Amino acid sequence: MRRRDFIYLSGVGTGAMMLPNFKGFARPIEQQQALDYVDVKIKKELADVALNAAKAKGATYADVRIGRYLTQGVGARENRIQNVSSTESYGAGVRVIVNGCWGFAATNNMSKDGIAKTAENACAVAKANAKIGGTPVQLAPQKGYGEVSWKTPIEKNAFEVPIKEKVDLLLNVNGIAMAGGASFVTSRIQCINEQKYFASTDGSYIDQDIHRFYPTFDVTKTDEVMGGFESRAALSSPVGMGYEYLTPKDSEKVKGGAGLTLYKNRYDILEDMKNATKNASEKIVAKSVEPGKYDLVLDPSHLWLTIHESVAHPTELDRVLGYEANFAGTSFLTLDKLKSHNFHFGSDKVNIVGDKLQYGSLGAVGYDDEGVKCGKWDIIKDGVLVNFQAIRDQAHMIGLNASQGCCYAQSWDAVQFQRMPNVSLQPGKTPLSVEQMIKGVEKGIYIVGNGSFSIDQQRYNFQFGGQLFYEIKNGKIVGMLNDVAYQANTNEFWNSCSAICDESDYRLGGAFSDGKGQPQQANAVSHGSSTAKFNGVNVINTKRRIG
Repeated sequence: MRRRDFIYLSGVGTGAMMLPNFKGFARPIEQQQALDYVDVKIKKELADVALNAAKAKGATYADVRIGRYLTQGVGARENRIQNVSSTESYGAGVRVIVNGCWGFAATNNMSKDGIAKTAENACAVAKANAKIGGTPVQLAPQKGYGEVSWKTPIEKNAFEVPIKEKVDLLLNVNGIAMAGGASFVTSRIQCINEQKYFASTDGSYIDQDIHRFYPTFDVTKTDEVMGGFESRAALSSPVGMGYEYLTPKDSEKVKGGAGLTLYKNRYDILEDMKNATKNASEKIVAKSVEPGKYDLVLDPSHLWLTIHESVAHPTELDRVLGYEANFAGTSFLTLDKLKSHNFHFGSDKVNIVGDKLQYGSLGAVGYDDEGVKCGKWDIIKDGVLVNFQAIRDQAHMIGLNASQGCCYAQSWDAVQFQRMPNVSLQPGKTPLSVEQMIKGVEKGIYIVGNGSFSIDQQRYNFQFGGQLFYEIKNGKIVGMLNDVAYQANTNEFWNSCSAICDESDYRLGGAFSDGKGQPQQANAVSHGSSTAKFNGVNVINTKRRIG
């Protein structure tokens, strides 16, 4: 029997035997099981058991998160399927304050006795922590919302789409690449569904159904003459949407520079693969860049990663305070810079917001993982640093009266802590297209797609590559470049921002799994922008060697 037929007939049940290593308490399930839901009445009963047990053991505050986490992945390489997996993880985490200290415990024993025992264990942990001493936890006030719910506004649940349909699509995608002369090609579809229930002694009972989706690929072509190779990755984005993201719409396509087709809230994976295979061939013969100073025109498919590393991470308050120093470093954005009310992070064109609401984004939820209703706030306003990212037990440290709603845990068995929201560069306020922006550049490079990067432990000195590079001379794109990376420090880079395209060009990029914390947790987050121009940035040739 052909492997392809085997996958079709056996579906996800036998496909689960080909699962990659999965962590925690995840277990393989049949595809149909992913469509089942736990009755909200059952979740409320279990939540009340946890809260009452915690209060009985002396908790002055308690919250419980009951979570069912579903993942599905389909992967293909050339003309074969490499992986089909569906997993479920279900359990509860209880967090408490006793004697001024935090305690946390988790369980996958979802009986009432199991939940009660877990709450008691969390209280025991808090009491043990209290013996060590330290400053008592100070929570920003938070009203209870009663029984409320929120759901990602999807049109088509990705878990309802048959595995066969996903397999057919990926093999078709790979077939386009092979027909176009590709040497290697991989493609993947990843689906996430977080069914999360939060309850607290503040009086909230919050039921949320959160969906994320990511179709992507990588295509490589070898240079048989010189022995090298070039690749191009998909220009898709991971999104907080359903399977409708794979339904192409002309209205959601964006005309980029160099005749490129780029994508907003819908993605044409077949079209992009055809273009990517052609781009990989073009990169093989592209001119190697001459190092020097260039004006950079950065597409959102590239700029999201620069925002993520140089803006979103250094404005995390726990990083600023040194809590992340052991694992991920600190931040050059110290508290005194915020308190000065006059630290010019960037030019007056730069307006950056934290946002947990934007449609289609990975970070969009109704409420965070400590029951705070989500919103949007300024981080950089007219180039000036005006805020950080803070949760309930941090808000008072920077003079806030409330949390900004950016607390998150990757699963029910992980304690929630401060995670970045969507952090996005706001579009320009006056009409400006990419074509018009390029016309104003004498010597520059247009960069599309994210590539390799490096940044120091204070998020200050960095280097970024990309996927596609085009030389700009006297207001026109004159050809493709290769071996491009730019170097700068965060402050000088953002102060060199001289123009941002208008809202019609605004798009999201993002990371499906941004790591932080010890033990490490993953968070999904988007970063939006329009195409932006940065003047006089140092560009190096990544292929050249010293000596």
